[in-house]
Amino acid sequence: MAIPNSQLEIWSHQGSIKQSSDTYKNVKNVLGSNNAPYSNKSYDVFLQGSYGNDTNIYAESDVDVVIRLNDCMQSDLTKLPQEQKDAYHNTYPNAVYTHSDFKSDIMGVLKENYGSDVSVGNKAIEISANDNRRKSDVIVAIQYRRYYKFMDRYDQSYDKGICFFDSDDNRIANYPEQHSKNLTSKHQNTDNWLKPMVRIFKNIREKLVEMDLLKKEKAPSYYIEGLLYNVPDSKLTTSYEDCFINIMNWIQKEANKNKLVCANEQYYLLRENSQVAWSPEDCEAFLEAVIKLWNNWH
Repeated sequence: MAIPNSQLEIWSHQGSIKQSSDTYKNVKNVLGSNNAPYSNKSYDVFLQGSYGNDTNIYAESDVDVVIRLNDCMQSDLTKLPQEQKDAYHNTYPNAVYTHSDFKSDIMGVLKENYGSDVSVGNKAIEISANDNRRKSDVIVAIQYRRYYKFMDRYDQSYDKGICFFDSDDNRIANYPEQHSKNLTSKHQNTDNWLKPMVRIFKNIREKLVEMDLLKKEKAPSYYIEGLLYNVPDSKLTTSYEDCFINIMNWIQKEANKNKLVCANEQYYLLRENSQVAWSPEDCEAFLEAVIKLWNNWH
């Protein structure tokens, strides 16, 4: 028996909004303090992740906050000829105030305000939940640019993202603004079906985890968003049940999975041993579990 449309409709609903919004405002205000040691620097604070993209479900509690230092950057120059690489290095000397300095200062500001609720995770500074405040992950980032041309400061071409470093000092470059913009554009192009369907698939993941049919880390929300981003607009129509069937049939029977892209359109979605791509094996485990749940629903 298939999962009924009534259950899919329940799963399509967005999770907590007010509590997440209040948490974000609180963290943003703390990060933006005029007394912060980096207050004279250029930086931006913004949301990423499920709450930032309106795809959060009730089971997801984290609020993902990015603080990006604009006075410092790292760049990918591999596509530039040597003379343009030289021009770049002559134009942008090494930063005096680095990512490490910035992260240290932010850690101090957060500790001063949230005390023992603050800890350092693998990729983010974590602020644990407390009373009405939800758990928050603060990613401390700098600018990241993938260059296609560099003649001088006023004649250059690049993709703009962010980068940060994990606990093993591996650099992770990503493009959250493109991810969010592309998801919203596709959501509008599909008559607002995309984001509810993303929430349905995330809730299915939660059900699978609850039934011990899937490990949650096998299907991160970010990659579920990316998977559905690739589905042709024409497949998202009519009803939640029809959308689900169309999506699964397209993914399993028509899609060239090796060519699927992340929602930011900067990386392929499925690749082995990548910091920014979904393991094909994990993706298949998720899809197989989804099909099993659909076929055996009762």
